[in-house]
Amino acid sequence: MGNDVPVEFAVAVDRYLGAAALGEASRRVYRISLRGWAWPLVGRPVPDGRARRGAVPPVVPLALLDDPATPAKLADSFAARAATTDERTVNRELSVLRSATAWWREQGWINEDPAAGLRHRPRGRHDHPRPGARPPDRSPGLTAEQVTQLFRLPVALREHAFWRLLHDTGASAAEILALDADRLDLARHRTRPRPGYKDDDPAVIEWQDATSQVLRWLLTGRTWGPVFLTGRRAPAGSTPCDVCRVTGQGRMSYRRSAEIFTAATRPLDPAGRGWTLHQLSAAGRGV
Repeated sequence: MGNDVPVEFAVAVDRYLGAAALGEASRRVYRISLRGWAWPLVGRPVPDGRARRGAVPPVVPLALLDDPATPAKLADSFAARAATTDERTVNRELSVLRSATAWWREQGWINEDPAAGLRHRPRGRHDHPRPGARPPDRSPGLTAEQVTQLFRLPVALREHAFWRLLHDTGASAAEILALDADRLDLARHRTRPRPGYKDDDPAVIEWQDATSQVLRWLLTGRTWGPVFLTGRRAPAGSTPCDVCRVTGQGRMSYRRSAEIFTAATRPLDPAGRGWTLHQLSAAGRGV
């Protein structure tokens, strides 16, 4: 290894992201994914749910990636994560880890591939959750009639655009909330391919032309920053890519968007509980 080898995993992450040809939104998603791998590298469970928000990852020596015990730790963590998270998310997190470790090996910082034995999860497959784990949301997707009722609700333009995009694409709410205005190709009703790809980028998502019109109304000329914003200014210390430099508002969080959706749909739900964003996304996938 060279003399400029980073000692800590977090520093190696920063250098990888600094060299990667990524947009601001993608860089943010990559950082979140890589931070999540820090806990299993030291044999600790990843904080779940709300506990993960704001949790400080442990300090991890980069040399641990060459430890013979590391592949087993990552495999256990990956299986546990897959038991409570949709396949799209865990597969993306694995792809991000593989991309980073491949680059680190090219730099000579590590010698082994700790993720070599991990495989992407087939779409539609669900493993049995580990004891004590929060089960994934497997509620059936909304019916066509329920979706029609949903889009008749008198809600803000932001919610209408978010819900339509979630339904059209079948993507996870986290993916939609991570979108930035400059990633949208509204003329072609899709996201723009990432650098290095043309039209064969598997991460491109598409939607209906009517949704593009709603997005035009929502953005009203904004060409940079988060597509979906909160109704107030971002708190001090927010990541710049999560703040609109025109209004100072922050990126909409999953927690808040889920609360709004469930509250708005409670009158439509015979059980009175309200529906979930997962059910709307599942309806878009025909699940």
